[in-house]
Amino acid sequence: MVADQFSHVNTWVFDLDNTLYPPEAALFAQIEVKMADWVARELGVSLEAANALRSAYWRDYGTTLSGMMAKHGTDPLPYLTYVHDIDFSGLQLDAELKAAITALPGRKIVYTNGSAPYAERVLEARGLTGIFNAVYGIEHAKFHPKPLAEAFDTVLTLDGVAPNTAAMFEDDPRNLKVPHDLGMKTVYVAPTPLDPPAPHIHHHTDNLSAFLRALVG
Repeated sequence: MVADQFSHVNTWVFDLDNTLYPPEAALFAQIEVKMADWVARELGVSLEAANALRSAYWRDYGTTLSGMMAKHGTDPLPYLTYVHDIDFSGLQLDAELKAAITALPGRKIVYTNGSAPYAERVLEARGLTGIFNAVYGIEHAKFHPKPLAEAFDTVLTLDGVAPNTAAMFEDDPRNLKVPHDLGMKTVYVAPTPLDPPAPHIHHHTDNLSAFLRALVG
């Protein structure tokens, strides 16, 4: 049974975007528009060029922000405030997910490449406020993004997580490589599994609530 593979876990680490809400909510589509607008204004380039840079920096640096900081010295705090100023009305309350997370034994945390204030707004819109022991944003990782090892080391150390008794839930498969290597159980949360499968991903689910319910019986 899948529950047996998680019997040692006492810390549950959840990504935010497209993990604690479904991809069809399309929050990140809004954020991408804001990112491209910021890049265009800061660098004085067209929106088309800015969107290409946004995508390239995400690919090469882990986040667009990290690329902008490394290549152009962007101040992260105004950037994070701007790109996360979006419409949350597409999110719905999810009592099933709240109950499933609450039932997990041990410590529950959120760790996102977004900002912690943004994460709190998402959790509020989903009805998930108050069920997590901590919420960590990229600012807590000293602006190092997942998938970098420095980012995970900073946040896991800050929270006191013992990786060999922890599990990580993520929608971006590259962000599960370091957790796997540290000894965490890894769960890829996405509509479809990777093809071909990746050795650093232990499990896939397209229904986080159902998967979590299976872990606690």
